Amino acid sequence: MADGHVAGITREQARAEAYSLPIEKLDPAQPALFQADAMWPIFERLRAEDPVHYTEEHEFGPYWSITKYNDIMAIDTDHNRFSSDFMKGGITIAGGQQNMDPLPMFIAMDPPKHDIQRKAVSPAVAPHALNEMAPQIRERAGKILDGLPIGEEFDWVDLVSKELTAMTLATLFDAPQEDRRKITYWSDVVTAAPMPGAIVETFEQKMEIFREYHAYFTELWNQKVNAPPSFDLISLLAHSPATRDMEPREYFGNVVLLTVGGNDTTRNTISGSIYALNKNPDQYAKLRANPDLISSMVSETIRWQTPLAHMRRTAVEDVEFRGKSIKAGDKVVMWYVSGNRDDEVIENPNAYIIDRERPRQHISFGFGIHRCVGNRLAELQLQIIWEEILKRFPEVILVDEPKRVYSSFVKGYETLPVIIPRRN
Repeated sequence: MADGHVAGITREQARAEAYSLPIEKLDPAQPALFQADAMWPIFERLRAEDPVHYTEEHEFGPYWSITKYNDIMAIDTDHNRFSSDFMKGGITIAGGQQNMDPLPMFIAMDPPKHDIQRKAVSPAVAPHALNEMAPQIRERAGKILDGLPIGEEFDWVDLVSKELTAMTLATLFDAPQEDRRKITYWSDVVTAAPMPGAIVETFEQKMEIFREYHAYFTELWNQKVNAPPSFDLISLLAHSPATRDMEPREYFGNVVLLTVGGNDTTRNTISGSIYALNKNPDQYAKLRANPDLISSMVSETIRWQTPLAHMRRTAVEDVEFRGKSIKAGDKVVMWYVSGNRDDEVIENPNAYIIDRERPRQHISFGFGIHRCVGNRLAELQLQIIWEEILKRFPEVILVDEPKRVYSSFVKGYETLPVIIPRRN
């Protein structure tokens, strides 16, 4: 696959278009741009010229783009005026526009209900729970890496990134490990746009898969609600006074949230770390020379990759923001992927620097009440997998450009071809 050329768009073409179009015509929410990794010039221009930008024509309707770090933080922490409520459209640009009823889930709720439901599941990813999970994650990471084909090309996404996150997700749900790939498959289906050749080709096919997904987790709930309480996500929901009587649709919505949230961030950052280090060999050499840099490398990769490109809010009242008049009911999209490249906040933001002075200064997990509940688990998995990689391999070499996800929400990789050289 040629660098920067996917779905008929090249990075050079995208840059030329980004700076030749009238600014009011700029539309960053184009999945083809993200699949080609060609959206950067649009965000660059918007940050410089129109950081609170209105796109009038889009397949999911008009929307505002918030592209600078501090503006995103201001919107993300103002849940009184900017709602996440699923009934108002939820957290994605497509929310409320697709051919299915919106699913209730706590990330797509406002207080007080959001706070109550989030609190119900948080013990599963609390520090003591992570301490207990860490040895198991390390053992699994070691087995995955020891099973890789040395000296042969393989897909890192499939054999490593998906596998480790699938194992962890199954553990979080206390589901059988043999079902782990079903769970990550369902996660991919949730965020996939039906189209020919995609993971789902029609809306009807997507709904059929959703019924299977729903039935599986309904059975898991039935098992847990009739068993003694434990600290997995399903048992916590089934036994918490705040959630044990929730409607089945609300339960399933939270399952969808926890599946996607536990899958995409970690999986795509594991893949992104391989890609970033290969594209920045000086940083890879620095990491091999000093494994103590793994922790800051993990944070820098989460910033640089930004595995979820955006989150959406809906204005609940008229708001004057940075000189723009946002009306009640308007769709407001916070582009985390752009905020993480804001040079007014992050020095040299387009560079990948694993020993930055403040590597945790990024917006990938969001801010405020909706900050990613599993962020520490994501960091833990990345920390462990890289500790185990550096113990075993001189390097993991990128063979060709990855195939990226066709989405302006999930910023990730479908495939990442690599080879681990044999030791001399």
